[in-house]
Order: sequence, then C-alpha cells, then structure tokens
Amino acid sequence: MLYGAECWPTKRRHVQQLSVAEMRMLRWFCGHTRRDRVQNEEIRDRVGVAPIEEKVIQHRLRWFGHVQRRPPEAPRGRGRPRLTWDETVKRDLKEWHIAKELAMDRSAWRLAINVPEP
Repeated sequence: MLYGAECWPTKRRHVQQLSVAEMRMLRWFCGHTRRDRVQNEEIRDRVGVAPIEEKVIQHRLRWFGHVQRRPPEAPRGRGRPRLTWDETVKRDLKEWHIAKELAMDRSAWRLAINVPEP
C-alpha cells in the first residue's frame, strides 16, 4: 500500500484517504464491520500496526536521509510540481521536531524516525 511513499508529496486529503483505506483493510482482516462499532484504535491494537500517517512520514524521512547524504551535483527533473517533495519533508521535520542536520548521522537518524509498532 505504501510502495514508493517516500516520494509522494502528500496533502492532508491524501493522507486521510490512505487512512480510510487502511482501516477498511484492517476491519476486513479482523472480520469487523463498521456496524460492530469497534473503535479504530482497538483494531490497530489487535493487529499491531502503527497508523499509516506515521509510516508514510517514516518512509519519506528515511528517503530524505539518503538524499541528504548524496552529493549536491545530482541531476534534477524539469518543471515544478504543485506541492514539492522538499516542502512536504520540511513539514514532516517540523511536526516531528527533528533537525535536518541529524540525517548526516545514519544511526541517530534511524532512531529519530523510527515508528514503533504497538
């Protein structure tokens, strides 16, 4: 479901749609419907998965770590996307209170972006 998520410049609407699709799958996996009135957090605890929003951010920040350690002479594509990947990563770093420079230390970076499974 998250194939290539590290490169997606996601808007809040996209993350919400992913979250809805994920919960449908988890409910199906557990054999519950919305009529059973089982809360999402309870289903997540049973299955043992982290929220998809956090996993998308983790994937994106892992890729950012690779990009930060790459030489700056790398070629870029043409044109300007409506929402750039850089803007999305800056928002993620701000939300998670992570310094951009931490990406240069791989082990510290992995610890900072880790999303523990419940």
